[in-house]
Amino acid sequence: MAQQRKAVALISGGLDSMLAAKLMLDQGIHVEGITFFTGFCTDGLHHMSGVYRGNVPTRNHAFWVADQLGIEHHIINIVDEYKEIVINPKHGYGAHMNPCLDCKIFMVGKAMEWIEENGFDFIVTGEVVGQRPKSQRKETMPIISHESGADDLLVRPLSAINLPATRPEREGWIDRDKLLGLSGRSRKPQIQMAEEFGIKEFTQPSGGCCVLTDENYTHKLQDFWTHRGERNYEFDDILLLNMGRHLRPNPHFKLIISREESETRYMEGYRKTFHHIKTVSHAGPITLIDGDRLTPEDWQLAARITARFSQGRNEESVEVRLAPREGEARLISVNPMKPDEILKEWYV
Repeated sequence: MAQQRKAVALISGGLDSMLAAKLMLDQGIHVEGITFFTGFCTDGLHHMSGVYRGNVPTRNHAFWVADQLGIEHHIINIVDEYKEIVINPKHGYGAHMNPCLDCKIFMVGKAMEWIEENGFDFIVTGEVVGQRPKSQRKETMPIISHESGADDLLVRPLSAINLPATRPEREGWIDRDKLLGLSGRSRKPQIQMAEEFGIKEFTQPSGGCCVLTDENYTHKLQDFWTHRGERNYEFDDILLLNMGRHLRPNPHFKLIISREESETRYMEGYRKTFHHIKTVSHAGPITLIDGDRLTPEDWQLAARITARFSQGRNEESVEVRLAPREGEARLISVNPMKPDEILKEWYV
């Protein structure tokens, strides 16, 4: 009997990686999924923190895809290793701070390590020629294969016909005639394939959950680096950049103001790490203060801004607790700021 070959599929949670893995399963390949946790994926951040937009829990798309395919799924934490990719990408950034080409090279390289350690034969991705301007061009795909070390053990089932045959195709592990030749940014072929496979539910066809492609997030990351004076971060830093309203009313401090109950509960865990303010007389947010050398006027300003986002926003006075990171907390009453007093340029 012919040996059953084994492949690991990079699962993003999007439709493309789901279809790529399905094509391999249909050829009798043993497929397992792998998802790398970088700290910049909204799915992973929501599930780790328990903070969801609108306080409504959502599914983890990568978990869900693996479950729908009926394959084993592995999550690998690469937060610390990934820093160099974000801070100093060899191939540069995309439209914002997304190091897409370096990211793909790094992840395929990690997948290559994984298959060698676990006795698998090749790697599968959902890449489509011409779909993404930075990492999914015909001229960049050989770069990914070569620099990752995967070379011809990297199979892209959705676009394979547009690319040179890989070792699994040449040696008959998989049938090249059953692979596809998709190209371009249209997702209509993938949606049609999903219908043919009986896949009735899937995420946005483009997939992906990386906040580094988001202009607002990357602006906050740049601001964070500028005022910290170095291009570095810890996991808590990147998580908090994805939470709350961020306002910088003065260059030497920033306010992170929770927007809803789940954020408030989570951010209260940072009360010993940051100065913070909490409304007392009315329900309201917690405000973390990132900065030092705060003057009494700074505390007063931060308290009035916090009161503005509480249920006492229309009252004459709101009582708040000012809690330095070190020292005694104290209560004061403040007049909440009016919307037109909060300058647009304060928002990070």
